[in-house]
Order: sequence, then structure tokens, then C-alpha cells
Amino acid sequence: MAQKTIDVQGMTCAHCKSSVEGALSSLDGVSKADVNLDENNVNVEYDDSKVTDSSMNDAIEEQGYDVAGK
Repeated sequence: MAQKTIDVQGMTCAHCKSSVEGALSSLDGVSKADVNLDENNVNVEYDDSKVTDSSMNDAIEEQGYDVAGK
């Protein structure tokens, strides 16, 4: 299981947290997504043979947030 922290811009509230965590958790291969609003990031545990960085970034951006440094 791989782990990654993704910097996400634009998250400000519990709805933002829920949206990003839900979008990532729905991807096949993501076992855990935990947003930290204070740090503006999300920690993801995933199977890198099933999900790519690009697909995780796309899932976040489809919720209306920007992925920093991609």
C-alpha cells in the first residue's frame, strides 16, 4: 500500500472535506483519504497498481478544487 500527501487549494469547510474524501474513496484502489483543512492537503493510502496520481488529481479537480504542484 502506497501513501501520498496531495496539496489541495480551495478547501475551507466540512463540505469540502467530505467532497474530496468521497471522490478519492470512490476510486478503485484507494483505501483511505483523510483531508486536513488546516494544512490544505489530503493524505491518501492507495494501491499504486490500481490507481494513478493523475486519476486522483482528476477526481479532486472534478470536485472544483485545485491540486497544487501537479
